[in-house]
Amino acid sequence: MSIIVIGGHSRSVGKTSVVAGLISALPDFRWTALKITQYGHGICSANGEACDCATADHAWAVTEERNRDGESDTSRFLVAGADHSWWVRTEQGRLAEAMPRVRQVLAGTQNAIIESNSVLRFLKPDLYLTVLDPQTADFKTSAQTFLDRADAILFHSAENSKSPAWERVSLKSVINRPIFAIRPPQYVTPEVTRFVRERLNKP
Repeated sequence: MSIIVIGGHSRSVGKTSVVAGLISALPDFRWTALKITQYGHGICSANGEACDCATADHAWAVTEERNRDGESDTSRFLVAGADHSWWVRTEQGRLAEAMPRVRQVLAGTQNAIIESNSVLRFLKPDLYLTVLDPQTADFKTSAQTFLDRADAILFHSAENSKSPAWERVSLKSVINRPIFAIRPPQYVTPEVTRFVRERLNKP
């Protein structure tokens, strides 16, 4: 079994699109896809909605997606061709409590692709790709923490490239890693697909 983790420095930089794109481009890998979401105070990890219930009662939840309408991120994974798709949601900072269940899901898969940065605290994937958009200023702490573990960078390119909007973030730790330019809506290029296939097929 091979495990790929797709991370990114902020919301809405294309992580879900990369996961769906790789599933579609590499159907022979028979993917099981997982999306990990951590919610903050006042948001229920059982359903992702606002609630006043005690978070200790449901600090995490792991559910299999079966809807193929393509409206949710996990549904998009099924539409792209994943064999199975799971949504893992936890209270902020409590992913460790869900990891035994996540490992159970992974144990029954042929190959897995996970959308998350924080999961890198608990497992070592065969491949970690991170998505960076220089026009998005926010840079998550988790993305900075694991940046040096990235095997390759998927970098949003723009016609009028300027200095990155993020501040106090150095890319020196990944300067020698492969960098693939992406231009939405094409988040997975043939070069990215070839790189992933070659890396996963290495003995």
